[in-house]
Amino acid sequence: MEAKARWFQSLPLSERMEMLCCFTDLALTVNPALQERKDAQPVAGRIQVLSAS
Repeated sequence: MEAKARWFQSLPLSERMEMLCCFTDLALTVNPALQERKDAQPVAGRIQVLSAS
């Protein structure tokens, strides 16, 4: 997982933004109702913290 994070951080900002758009498009394709949700709240236990090395 840390190798993936380093790879992503190595991308230029323009490529990171392109990936963000692709992930957003994928999420909306799978669940179009996401677009209508307001005031989303975080879900406990769903975040993984990576350590800096």
